[in-house]
Amino acid sequence: MPAGTHDFATLSVESVDEHVSIVRLNRPDASNALNTQMGRDLVRYFEDTALDPKSLRCIVLTGTGDKAFCAGGDLKERRGMTDEAWTRQHVIFERMVRALIDCPVPIIGAVNGAAYGGGCEIAGACDFLYAADNARFALTEVTLGIMPGSGGTQTLPRAVGERRAKELILTGKPFTAAQAREWGLVNEVFSLADLLKEALATASRIARNAPISTRQAKLAIHRGLQLSLRDGLALEIEAYNRMVPTEDRHEGVLAFNEKRPPNFRGR
Repeated sequence: MPAGTHDFATLSVESVDEHVSIVRLNRPDASNALNTQMGRDLVRYFEDTALDPKSLRCIVLTGTGDKAFCAGGDLKERRGMTDEAWTRQHVIFERMVRALIDCPVPIIGAVNGAAYGGGCEIAGACDFLYAADNARFALTEVTLGIMPGSGGTQTLPRAVGERRAKELILTGKPFTAAQAREWGLVNEVFSLADLLKEALATASRIARNAPISTRQAKLAIHRGLQLSLRDGLALEIEAYNRMVPTEDRHEGVLAFNEKRPPNFRGR
């Protein structure tokens, strides 16, 4: 885990083991609403992780409590904000979503309740999502005189398709975890009691794999989808070739032939 990640005002960071951490959005009295400090904390955590992942191989991002993942932007904080203050705050949120999307360590979102507005956008910035059966999603910004501005108009259509995304964003209507799974935003739905256990089981499985491999595969998928097929294939080979001189490649082949689990060290 990156150094100095325990002292956040709005996040709780828990090391499950050497390779897996749980990051909780931690403002339960405000339904884990996204305020300026939470934006700063998320920027700091995920930018620090990108610069130096250390032994971290997978992150589970969830919310504190059993009712909300993140209820969206903190409108109490925003009440009375000047245009200038609003814009300054939003620059932090823009940096926040880029820090999530660009983090080389895989991020599993475990949506444990309401994910509205900015909370839905934070969820959409994760690599994939599991949700509790009580979870609800919505991008409600148009009902407040604004629009999604922390990735929602980009990540949601990539997950559910253009036409479905337009319906959800232009109406601002909420949708259930079951609908989110049917439409492709959520991979699996579990009971609230099982959600974190299932997310951690998947995180542990990812963490057993070669970390350079998982990070490069994540990068190839994410960036490749923004390219033509020909250019995406070139990017894939560039990423693949980074594996060839690694100790982990030699260890993986040796372990297979010796019929034992590999001991990947990330080098």
